[in-house]
Amino acid sequence: MSKCEQCIVRKFSSLRSLNKSELIGISDCKTSERVKKGAYIFKEGDHLNGVYCIKSGICKLTKLSSNGKSQIVKFIKRGDLLGQRSIVSDDAVSLSAKAIEDMEVCFIPKAEILTVFKENSSFSADIVNDICYDLKLANNHIVQMAQKPVKARFASALLSLNDEFGTGEEGFLKITLSREEFANIVGTATESMIRMISDFSKKGLIITDGKKIKINDKVKIEQLSNNL
Repeated sequence: MSKCEQCIVRKFSSLRSLNKSELIGISDCKTSERVKKGAYIFKEGDHLNGVYCIKSGICKLTKLSSNGKSQIVKFIKRGDLLGQRSIVSDDAVSLSAKAIEDMEVCFIPKAEILTVFKENSSFSADIVNDICYDLKLANNHIVQMAQKPVKARFASALLSLNDEFGTGEEGFLKITLSREEFANIVGTATESMIRMISDFSKKGLIITDGKKIKINDKVKIEQLSNNL
């Protein structure tokens, strides 16, 4: 098991605010686990008794709507903390976390992380800022879903994925999603998403190779994102 003070992943999360003794304390009580692609880390309605630090891999946070469809709210990747609200609240989680590729995560019990939260003001400020940022993203997502047409939402999703995960040597997005997952991001039916991707491809806006997608005309994608 790797030690937290030696783990480069902590440099990307709120854990960077912890001192050596605090990191050693967390290392002594954390547990590491591997999560297979398609498995849940937790489900909507669960009560978390700690936080997860993502060492490798990607998971999606989803919300189940009243009609039984899943909406992808956010992606969590290497270096992110998952479940920060469990530190300051005993409420059940309102989202599900499902791995979209094999992952390695570390679980830190609430008792240990709460002690550090109370004693380290820099760490607690970082956690609160992260929670506030998530609320801001959620509000922006609500506005986008309400005001933008579906093509603009798809264009925005492509740009966001490009910014967050980057591209490989051939220019394809490093994150590979199914047509259903894209549909769950933009809030449309899978069949409509398939037709839209085909339409974008025919117009030269994107290039596809199986599930892989490359932005081919970023200027026009940006214009579509802004509903121009």
